[in-house]
Amino acid sequence: MRITVIAVGKLKEKFWTAACDEYLKRLRPYAKVAVAEIADVDPARAGGVEAARDREGEGILAAVPEGARIILMAIEGKQRSSVDFSRHLDELALRGDSDLAFVIGGSDGVSEAVRARADETFSFGPITLPHNLARVVLLEQIYRAFKISRGEPYHK
Repeated sequence: MRITVIAVGKLKEKFWTAACDEYLKRLRPYAKVAVAEIADVDPARAGGVEAARDREGEGILAAVPEGARIILMAIEGKQRSSVDFSRHLDELALRGDSDLAFVIGGSDGVSEAVRARADETFSFGPITLPHNLARVVLLEQIYRAFKISRGEPYHK
């Protein structure tokens, strides 16, 4: 399975980078996982929030690997338990969707073009997470899903 996490914004603090690097390292035996960072666009310089979202959206869509299934992280998306998420990834792989692109938008959300291209939406619940933390949580949940799928122990 190939997984690309496409995230708007750079990780500036070392502790976010260290956490992401740790999960990327843990994921190596299970899948090819890469992170693509898209530059966030200042709405004041872009001509407004919508224009900034559109420019970020162009970057997001350009980073999606050809043929990848796009899973948009969105507060209104489908919520799944860790076990259900693991089962869902297994189902996707079994039906041939083995190239996944998870999208974490910017602080003002994503463009309509990104929403239109998304194959599904996924949510960690009705809470709002900082984008840096959302990236760490997503990588951790992907790692947990592989551990669950293979029946391997993982702390609860």
